[in-house]
Amino acid sequence: MPVVSAAVAGWMALAAASPSARPPRLSDAQLLRFARSRFDPFARTDRVRVLGVHRGTLVVVDYPCGDVCPAYTKRIVHYDVAPEGCARVGGTIVNELVPRGPAVMPRPYCEPTVIVGVGPRPSSPHR
Repeated sequence: MPVVSAAVAGWMALAAASPSARPPRLSDAQLLRFARSRFDPFARTDRVRVLGVHRGTLVVVDYPCGDVCPAYTKRIVHYDVAPEGCARVGGTIVNELVPRGPAVMPRPYCEPTVIVGVGPRPSSPHR
């Protein structure tokens, strides 16, 4: 199973070609602020995006949804590292429940330890 999605791979190729396109460095406080922030699933157009670099490791954000998008979209902030390499980068493996059709399935992600267990604030009712 490839760790790097096509979107992230494309972004990384662009970053290599253009020094000004490098992702920002992220502190623990910045990661916590983002993890706690609200997000609007109706405004999400990309499924994966690069957030930045935390302690030397690329951090990406996935927005998976099941069969009723965007109503059941979930935001998962994680290192772009396979679970097997998580300890090497100082992350924590978390089994996130990911929407899959009308159900959810656990999927392991390597998350920055500083944000494990931190979720977004509830969003206001929408549409």
